[in-house]
Amino acid sequence: MSGTSTIKESFRDSIATIDQQGKRKWIYPNKPKGRLYDLRKYLSYVYLIVFFTLPFIKVSGDPLFMFNIVERKFILFGMIFWPQDFFIFGLGMLIFIVFIALFTVIFGRVFCGWACPQTIFMEMLFRRIEYWVMGDANQQKALKKMSWNKEKILRTTAKYTLFFGLSFIIANTFLSYIIGMDEVLKIASEPLKQHIGGLISILIFTSVFFFVYSWFREQVCIIMCPYGRMQGVLLDKESIVVAYDYIRGEPRHKFTKDPSVVKGDCIDCGLCVKVCPTGIDIRNGTQLECVNCTACIDACDYMMESVKYPKGLIRFDSEKGIAEKKKLKFTTRMKAYSVVLLVLISIEVALLATRSDYDATVLRAKGMLYQERENEQVSNLYTIKLVNKTRDSFPVELRIENYKGRIEVMGKDLAAKKEDVSQGEFFVYLDKSDLKSRKTKIEIGIYSDNKKIKTVKTNFLGPVTN
Repeated sequence: MSGTSTIKESFRDSIATIDQQGKRKWIYPNKPKGRLYDLRKYLSYVYLIVFFTLPFIKVSGDPLFMFNIVERKFILFGMIFWPQDFFIFGLGMLIFIVFIALFTVIFGRVFCGWACPQTIFMEMLFRRIEYWVMGDANQQKALKKMSWNKEKILRTTAKYTLFFGLSFIIANTFLSYIIGMDEVLKIASEPLKQHIGGLISILIFTSVFFFVYSWFREQVCIIMCPYGRMQGVLLDKESIVVAYDYIRGEPRHKFTKDPSVVKGDCIDCGLCVKVCPTGIDIRNGTQLECVNCTACIDACDYMMESVKYPKGLIRFDSEKGIAEKKKLKFTTRMKAYSVVLLVLISIEVALLATRSDYDATVLRAKGMLYQERENEQVSNLYTIKLVNKTRDSFPVELRIENYKGRIEVMGKDLAAKKEDVSQGEFFVYLDKSDLKSRKTKIEIGIYSDNKKIKTVKTNFLGPVTN
């Protein structure tokens, strides 16, 4: 909050989207235009191209990105992660949260206005369709009040038909990040009775997106999004936000060239409020509803230019920067977040670099004791579980590394299936003379084509020999 006496605090007692009776108050923002809006448009084009094309990009037959929660299979940049790698994935999410915290401390809620999928889909797709079909804010308000005639029916039907179609496309793309584009195409091309679950998922996702972008809209940012709540904790007076320069702008006035009138640069045109997609007045100070979309900056710059005042009355700045005319400094808190972030990134890189493509677990068979065999040998029965994270299947050979002995595989020869978990059973035979205690530590090497891929340690039980 700016602290100027001319700004009342009553705006904090309510939100712009709810009226005094507690009912939804529909927001009709003016169509934004300006330098920053154009820049957001170009960035959104890049974002949308990436979003809609990534599911079609494959590495060795698998998607570049996939988050298959059902099969517990995650692919990032072509690298497959299984439940055994969840700690790496979890650390990655922790790094992302710390990055958001650091980013917010420095740059406020810029992510919301410039990179958040909710904002990009709403403002750069659905809202632009609405402007195209229904007209600008005043035309939309007029249509709302208009009785149901041919024009209103046609425009409304066209709008919601396009909204539903776009929601359907987004839902299919979103689902392709979960189950893969090949599965989504199968749902579309094969008989529906073979993919009832997939069809239901698409319809649910489509309905959710349609509901959000046709009705719920800015309420997602105001009510549901946890990032907006985080902002209240993370922001300080040196964070960069979309801010109104109240020192320069107050007292507000209606535009006049009379030199005797004591006035600031704000001519109280209200354009900054009319273009805001969440309906706030940025002149009241930093608010949780502000998503830093910069529509108010473009609107204010346009008006300042029109009345030949300097631009930048509303701009990216910090509260301290406006109050004390000070530039942004790298504070102790920013440095602390940066150090934590660098440490976490270093750990993540190290884990990724040392991550094994294979995991193996060898356990003695439950409920089985050792067996004394001929030729003064003792055997133990073991189960083995092989996790192959690669895209290739290969045969597996087991060898005892630290003792003389032999291994006898039960049933079929062991093989590691691609991107799968394989299991088997085998006996380990050791000479009695090698057993110096009831439990003997043995090392079992796992080989493929005479190349060791893993070493596993386990216990061997047997009688004690003197």
